Parts: sequence; structure tokens; C-alpha cells
Amino acid sequence: MTESQKKIKEITKNLGDFLIEKNKRYGDSALNPLNIFSKLSAEFGIRVRLDDKLKRIQNNKDDLRKNDVVDIMGYLVLLCVDKDWKTFDEFID
Repeated sequence: MTESQKKIKEITKNLGDFLIEKNKRYGDSALNPLNIFSKLSAEFGIRVRLDDKLKRIQNNKDDLRKNDVVDIMGYLVLLCVDKDWKTFDEFID
């Protein structure tokens, strides 16, 4: 395994651990929203959060923040969970 491949494994494992901890803290709110103020589905709520994060990155052109990048990766994983996209074998040649 190359150094890059080792880092990919380490980052994705740590991202998974981080997301599970956040899911515990926030009570699964991204995937099962209360819908008190917003009636958006989980998918569209996640899309809105992604737009917000991307806008923050755009507005802070000179200062890419780790937190924003991690949030985007996390929301993309949650979107995969919502869509039940657990494997990606169809994209491997």
C-alpha cells in the first residue's frame, strides 16, 4: 500500500468515527429532521447545508478552513446514507 493509500484509509476511518460521534450528539437530525421550521426532506436539508458551506468557502477565498472541508465531506457521506449508496463498485474499472 502506498503512503497516499494509507492516508486515504486513515482519513476515511477518522471521518467515519467523527460522523458517528456528531450523529450521537445531534440525534440523527440531518437524516431525521424535526421539520418544525422547515419541511424539507433530509436530502434537501443536506443540500442546503452543502450550499451554505460552499458559500462560506467562496466568501473566505484566502482562508480554506479544515472545519468547512470536513463538514462538506460529512454532508456528502450523509447524503449517501440517505440515498442508501453504500458501495461504489460500479465506478471501478
